[in-house]
Amino acid sequence: MKIRPKSALFIRKVLSVITFGSVVLMPAGSSLAQNGAAKMVPETRKADTVHEYHGTKVADPYSWLEDDNSAETKAWVEAQNKVTFQYLDTVPERARIQKRLTELWNYEKFGVPFEEGGRYFFSRNNGLQNQSVYYWSDSLAAEPKVLIDPNTMSKDGTVALAGISISKDGKYVAYGIADAGSDWNRWKIREVATGKDLDDELKWIKFSSAAWDKQGNGFYYGRYPEPKAGQNLTESNYFQKVYFHRLGTPQSEDSLVWEELENKDWRASAAQTDDGRFLLVTIGKGTDDKYRLLFKDLYKRDARPPQHFVGEFDADYTFIDNDGSLFYFRTNKNAPRGKVIAIDVFNPAPANWKTLIPEADETLEGVSLVGDKFIAQYLKDAHSQVKLFTVEGKPAGEVKFPGLGTAAGFGGRRTDKETFYSFTTFTSPATVYRYDVATGESSVYKAPKLAFNPADYVTEQVFFNSKDGTKIPMYLSYKKGMKKDGTNPTYLYGYGGFNISLSPAFSPANLAWMEAGGLFALANLRGGGEYGEAWHQAGTKLNKQNVFDDFIGAAEWLIKNDYTKTEKLAIGGGSNGGLLVGACMTQRPELFGAALPAVGVMDMLRFHKFTIGWAWIDDYGSSDNAEQFKALLAFSPLHNMKPGTKYPATMVTTADHDDRVVPAHSFKFAAALQAAHVGSSPTLIRIETKAGHGAGKPTSKMIEEAADKWAFLVKSLGLNWK
Repeated sequence: MKIRPKSALFIRKVLSVITFGSVVLMPAGSSLAQNGAAKMVPETRKADTVHEYHGTKVADPYSWLEDDNSAETKAWVEAQNKVTFQYLDTVPERARIQKRLTELWNYEKFGVPFEEGGRYFFSRNNGLQNQSVYYWSDSLAAEPKVLIDPNTMSKDGTVALAGISISKDGKYVAYGIADAGSDWNRWKIREVATGKDLDDELKWIKFSSAAWDKQGNGFYYGRYPEPKAGQNLTESNYFQKVYFHRLGTPQSEDSLVWEELENKDWRASAAQTDDGRFLLVTIGKGTDDKYRLLFKDLYKRDARPPQHFVGEFDADYTFIDNDGSLFYFRTNKNAPRGKVIAIDVFNPAPANWKTLIPEADETLEGVSLVGDKFIAQYLKDAHSQVKLFTVEGKPAGEVKFPGLGTAAGFGGRRTDKETFYSFTTFTSPATVYRYDVATGESSVYKAPKLAFNPADYVTEQVFFNSKDGTKIPMYLSYKKGMKKDGTNPTYLYGYGGFNISLSPAFSPANLAWMEAGGLFALANLRGGGEYGEAWHQAGTKLNKQNVFDDFIGAAEWLIKNDYTKTEKLAIGGGSNGGLLVGACMTQRPELFGAALPAVGVMDMLRFHKFTIGWAWIDDYGSSDNAEQFKALLAFSPLHNMKPGTKYPATMVTTADHDDRVVPAHSFKFAAALQAAHVGSSPTLIRIETKAGHGAGKPTSKMIEEAADKWAFLVKSLGLNWK
């Protein structure tokens, strides 16, 4: 089956003395009057809300901030932003930082091309466009034509593409539209040759792609019930259903393909095999890669719904391709680091499975079948390794890369003779290559041009022991000539969750940090997928403290080995990484000089009450479970703030349209931090407007946010920005 590119799944006002409802601006001398910069600070009202969990009463004084539609919450947001941006405006280097970031961001960027129906499709950004533009051409040498330009859909670049899917004949493109960073998408259909949209429009779609049928008559997709008025950014998302949309018909006439009325948390995606014979339905019910698979033989043309044939939410079963009824899957069933197996859908008993590519020492991340060869993408100590195998599973070569980096792509069909991939490092922007499957030769297709010399920088990988003795890898990237004298401004980044692996990737923002003399460190923590499912599970639920111990261990190693010291050490992370930062700064406030928690999950007792939060129970557990409640309460950043403590300089970041991790997490955490903190270090929150969890954020907003982040650290760590 053709593997397509994955869709890219954050108010500045003058400070004034004013009262907004229950948000009172207090005079200097309170905890945010730092360095004479912030003259006023919002004091957040405390409510008497208390929740009871298994006989334990837990106060929730800032619960009112969960209502993002209330006038009081909106006033609080405005008041907090005034203080934050007034503080940032006092950093003299900020304008220079933003100017340099703009220069570094301004280079041509290309997505990995793919072919469909004899046409090539790819994305391109000319440098500073808020959103990348999709193009198409009849050949690699032909002049490309614009397919979809999201920059024309809004003046401020806050409307983004949430995904595209090309019909198998290359005639139509279905594309998702995300407004202001929301996970909610609208899908439309465009004729490729003319660039004209059909009248079709599909709504209330979230976490779904469009999977075309072989004939190009329509596509399969998933949608949720329409939320209650005013609750579209907070209401829990349950009872997803899968439909088939036929071109030229209204959404109300879409055919129901799959639904589950007794299990509200089951979600599914459906697609036809490339031969058009089978419908495959993959069902999941959380964030773990554990599935239940159904199939239907479309040649039989009966009315029966798809039938179950493998999986009971026990393991990963990711479909690769098929030979008739023989299906190829990547799975971690009895193979935590992954393997490739063959299953006959008409004879699916495990005793009949055949292992084609056995489990290796490396972690198997993805597999495609192109040019009659399996292209297997592995992670070896958190960097890419790609091996080829015959359909029978015999080794057939390896793709060589120029150093420790990350490769992505390798999509295509079994009959294709070529595929494309990108390769990037911490100090090299993504270069796109064409790969000849028969000869094993890679040739540069598109190479970015950026005015800096990668040879001026060094990347090394080190390993350290965590608290329990587990060996943890960490990347260090910095400018040549940096001295190990314990004085280097250091930005330590991590994630550690949901089986997500962090590997080398280029970032203009990180390059600017290193260019100015900073050290960038990336720790590969447990909870991620770097070493397979066992590594993931070692950082989940009752084991979640391992993740924080790993990150704290990384900080201690950097200090012990004279790369930096507490006063020069900042930590950062987003989403689950925001939780990571929040937990570590509350557990070890004396260890860090600054903290940048972004869109974090901070209230570990109530996260499952909003939007898709219930799905994270796979990784976190739930306060509804007595044993898990105790573990969650022990590390929940919101609930472990200790009054009278000197916390690191902190700038929380979130966005008003984040319907993944609702902004109330950050609102409540910031309010609690400001109330508990003593000392002169700033404790601020930056709330972006018309933005969401991060996907589809306009280039202009990314540059502004990066400039504010580095400006905050310049002042907090005493960095001499060169």
